[in-house]
Order: sequence, then C-alpha cells, then structure tokens
Amino acid sequence: MLIDLSAPGTQSAVGEIVGVTQQAISAMMAEGKLPSGLSIGDTVIAYCERLRDQAAGRVGSEVGGLDLVQERAALARSQRIAQDMKNAVARGEFAPVGLLADVLASAASGVVDRFDHLEGALRKSCPDLPHEAVETIRAVIASARNEWIRSTNRLVTERLDAMAIDEEDDDPDLFGDNEGAVAA
Repeated sequence: MLIDLSAPGTQSAVGEIVGVTQQAISAMMAEGKLPSGLSIGDTVIAYCERLRDQAAGRVGSEVGGLDLVQERAALARSQRIAQDMKNAVARGEFAPVGLLADVLASAASGVVDRFDHLEGALRKSCPDLPHEAVETIRAVIASARNEWIRSTNRLVTERLDAMAIDEEDDDPDLFGDNEGAVAA
C-alpha cells in the first residue's frame, strides 16, 4: 500500500501509519496536542516530535497538565517566593495577616473598652455635667471610633492594592502567591 505523504492528512490515514485509532488522532487534535490541516507526512512528523518531547519529559501527557520543565520552574518559583517572604518577615517588612488582624482587634478592643467606661467616669467625676455635654462627648467618641475603622480599612486596602500592583509589575503571575501576608 502506497501512501502519498504530501496528501492532505486524514485522521484515519495518520492513525494507521502511527498505529493508533482515528479517534485517538482526533482527540489529540481536539486537545491541541497535534496540529490539524497538515499533510499526512507533516502530521506524522508532528506526532513523532510530540512523542520525543514526551519521552524527554518536555511535554506532559495530560491535557492541561504541566510538563516536567514547567513543574520544575513552578516549584523553583514557589520556593523563591517563600524565601523572599521569609526574608521580608525577618527584616520586619511583612507579617501574617492573621497576626496583624489579632493585633488590631486587641488594640481596638482595649480602646473600645476604655471608651465604654468613659461615660460612667465622667458622671462620677463631673456629676453636674449637662446631659448635652455627655451626648456631645459620646457622639465625638462614636465618630472617632468609626473613623478609626474606616481609616484602618482604607489603609489596609491601599497597602494591599499597592502590593498587588508592585507584584504584577515584577511578575504578572505572582499575585495571589503572597496572600496571607501584608507589608508592615
């Protein structure tokens, strides 16, 4: 049986040459593992190149799976990011978000506790203080408390946004890898 290798490639002809079914060739083309629209000879060459790359560990056999080189690069990148974060923590530039949240919550709790006792302390030390003055003090304290929350939230958001922009400038795929840490 003579096969014209320059003829337009059919999946069944390529499959017959390389020893797989037409369905296997069709699936490989659908998954982007083999180009379509080539001659029979070019498709067979592409198939053989893919087999060589797979055998050498340069291409993964899974659809969407990383190949060995990509896996090593991803691991090295993760290790570099982890080391960068450890160094930043050691320099006092980063702290875990949970720790910062605990510190802020503790500080806020202490301040709120003292604010809550202020009205009683005022009534005890200044029993003749007019009700309007006490209400004004209460309103100023509530406003200060609310502003503290807004300011803290704004500062954290701005800092995280700035970190995201810096990280995207350094490496577009980096964002998300530093989740869980905030610049101190």
